[in-house]
This record gives sequence, structure tokens and C-alpha cells, in this order.
Amino acid sequence: MDKQDFYREADADSPGPLAGVRVLEITTTWAGPMCGCLLADYGADVIKVEHPGGEVARYLPPYIPGTDPPVGFMHAMLNRNKRSITLDLHHPEAVEAFLQLAARADIVVENFKPGALDRFGAGYAVVRGVRPDVIFVSISGFGQWGPDHDRPGYDPLAQAESGYMSLNGPPDSDLPLKSPTFLADELAGLHGAMAAMAALHHRQHSGEGQHVDVSLLDSLVFQSSGYPALAAMGVDLPRLGNEFRIAAPANAYRTRDGWVLIGVLLDSHWRELTAVLQRPELAEHPDWATAAARIGNRRAVNEMVGDWAAQRTVEEAVTALKAADLPVAPIRSYAAAAQDPHIRERDMLQTTSLDGGAEIPVVGPAAKLSRTPTRVRTGPPALGAHTDEILEELGYATEARQTLRDRGTI
Repeated sequence: MDKQDFYREADADSPGPLAGVRVLEITTTWAGPMCGCLLADYGADVIKVEHPGGEVARYLPPYIPGTDPPVGFMHAMLNRNKRSITLDLHHPEAVEAFLQLAARADIVVENFKPGALDRFGAGYAVVRGVRPDVIFVSISGFGQWGPDHDRPGYDPLAQAESGYMSLNGPPDSDLPLKSPTFLADELAGLHGAMAAMAALHHRQHSGEGQHVDVSLLDSLVFQSSGYPALAAMGVDLPRLGNEFRIAAPANAYRTRDGWVLIGVLLDSHWRELTAVLQRPELAEHPDWATAAARIGNRRAVNEMVGDWAAQRTVEEAVTALKAADLPVAPIRSYAAAAQDPHIRERDMLQTTSLDGGAEIPVVGPAAKLSRTPTRVRTGPPALGAHTDEILEELGYATEARQTLRDRGTI
């Protein structure tokens, strides 16, 4: 199948499968904005509420090259496809406007410390009063309840407390390592969006809204491949670095000019690999033929594959293993991956215009929908770019908006 065939029935006018859904997002940094980003990518009208000074993600480095004033990469990546309104909730008039927006919203997304919005008079109980069937998504470090619920929660803390960092790293070191990406934030945003869509489906059948509670810690515990359950039962979980507990050889191997990841996940893979290694006598040898036997001989099998890879370039190793239909991948930098023709063909980097005219590549949506395609429709908005437009939709006349602006409310 090619791209044109996949999208042959696409509705070019549809912003996505969530067209007609309105989301009110009041978030900061990564997890909350990621939730709103996913909903926006799927076509929802996402209105992002920020303090008139702008939320912190707009200003955190690294900055997008060539932008003046500098544009933070978080803002550029996560606030595409959204509209922006500024409201200072320290002002009662801003809270009133927020609640008017909430009354028209299907979903509200927030990721502040539990209780923070309640103190402004904009928490779930109040919002439910103006929109009884609202789906209110709260993303936090440790959840809305539990012994640790009121602690500040950030991505590295979730990685530390979940157990993730204890296994991340080479087997010959006990130094705990965090993920180089905002892994807990990413997963919490993903689970927040999925739960919002599930709750939206429930509401369509029951008319009921609900409060959705997503924590960074829960998200990472859930996405830890079942290891927390194994550990709770006393199963040993050794550090494996780039290796796999269930297969061998499966590791990163150095070539003459770089690294490749080679995986033998099935016994049939092993038989094919012995031919590539020119060691056909090992295909059915009892010390090598089964996964259990190879796992017991990890060191020897790694040395065998490592010697083979060391005599070749990355391209030569990948070509040989691909020809045998074996799992293999070159280990690339993000810069190299960004130039990959397959990644480009899959629209994973989409040219997007910033406020001011600069064009940058923005990471595109992962899921492809054949009838209602997802895409980066608009770049990240300037701070408050849609404040007048949105307030006008609520019925605020020009004079009323100017009064709010003079008071510093917007």
C-alpha cells in the first residue's frame, strides 16, 4: 500500500475525527500541553488559557533557531493547532470568563498541583456547576488522592519513584539514569487524552460527565512492561542495558563506522542468522538452537555477532541482515533520523509556520486515519492571539474587552 492508496477516501475538509469537540486547556510545561496537543491534532478546537505573561513553556530553552524574540521549543512543538487566550485568574472577571468558556467546553484539561484551581474558584466542582456533563482531566505528579497527592510532581521524580531509573543503564553500573526525553510527562499526556476520549464516548451514551485523574507516576508504572508486578512477586529484575531478557542475541553491536541493533527474537531468526554468519553448523546445535540455550550463552553469542559486525560498516551489516529478513536497525542520532526518507514519507516532520513567518519542522501526529487525517494545521499561536476572537464569541463587546485589558485581566 502507498500513501495515496491509504488516503484515497480522506475528507480533505475535516480537521480530524474530533471535529466539533471543544477543549479548554489551562496547563503548563509538557504533560498537560501534550494532552491538549493530542486532542488538537485529532481535530478538537483547543483553547489554551495562559496568564498574560505567558506560561513557562514559551520561554524555556532550547530556542527555535532564527526566531527573534526567541521561541521556546516546548511551545513550538506542543501548542500547534490551538487557539490562545490570556486570562489572569487572580481577577474575578477572568474567573468569570474562564467559567463561561468552561460552560461551552466538552473537555477541560489542567495539570496544576491538586487544589490549585479550586483556590481560584475554577476547579472541578465549580466547573461542573456550569457544565454538569463536563469531562475534567486533571494531570499531576501523584494524582488527586493518596498519601503523596499534594507533593509537587515533575517528570524526573516519577521516573525515580516508579522504579524506571533503577533498571535504565548499562549492566556493569549501578548509576540510576533517567530517560533523555520527558517520558512520564509524555505518557501522562497520552493517557489523559485517551481517557478524555473514553469519557466522551461514555457521555454520548449516558449523558454523564466525570473527573479524570491521571498521574505521571501511575502512567509510568503502567507503562513499565509489567515489571512492577514481577518485582512485587519477588522476581529478580537485572539491568540488561541494550539486551533483552527474553532473547539472545539482541544487542547493540559496534561496526567499523557506527552501531547497529540486531535482534534474534525467534528460533527461526537464529537459523537465518547462522547462514549470514557463515556458521550453519550452529543452526540446530543444542547449545544454540533455542532461545533458552542462547540466553544461557549470552556472552559467547554476543561475541560471535559482535565479531561479525566489527568487520562491516553499518550499511553493509544492515543490508546483509535485511536481505535475510532479520530484525536490524542502524543506531542513529535524532539529527540523522530526521533526514530518514521513511520518517519524512510518514509526515513525522511537517513544515509549519511560526508567528513572524519563520518555517520550522514540527513533529507530526503518530496515528494515521484514512478518512479523517490528522496533521499540523496551524503553528503555535502568539500569546493571546485569539483573546479578542474568543471573548467576542462569548459576547464581550469591544468596550468590555478593552476594560479587561486596562485592568490587566487579559
